[in-house]
Amino acid sequence: MMQLRVEPAVTNQRSELMRRIRQKNTKPEVDVRRLLHSSGYRYRLHMKHLPGTPDIAFPGRKKAIFVHGCFWHGHENCKLATVPKTRSEFWIEKIAANRDRDTRKVDSLRKLGWESIVVWQCELKSPLKLLSRLRHAIGKKKSQKPESEVSDLD
Repeated sequence: MMQLRVEPAVTNQRSELMRRIRQKNTKPEVDVRRLLHSSGYRYRLHMKHLPGTPDIAFPGRKKAIFVHGCFWHGHENCKLATVPKTRSEFWIEKIAANRDRDTRKVDSLRKLGWESIVVWQCELKSPLKLLSRLRHAIGKKKSQKPESEVSDLD
């Protein structure tokens, strides 16, 4: 039986591409931040002292948002979460380990009294629907005083 062999050049190119994928400030994460900020929400980024270093955090509300790529975190029933045909076993194990780690992060935060919200990359295709879900999960944004109540310091 003939066995297919992946050429080293192709493997090296793929490795280089995978190395370029960032952990912080990914496009989906930046898009979620932009959506929240334009809606008046203010937040903290990558709070290292919290378990799992959430992508976005609302310390006063004790809410944390994790923005997950559908492929990397194994989003169920999502067409973006396909398993590569090359080295499938490796990828299945890798994605399963990512999902286990995600579960541990959420559990650790819950023990500290924090609520976790997961935003999937594919949800950004419908920003209004995502914003509605986030508003419901986060709560009302802090209201600003009307201009008539703001004192003039001149």
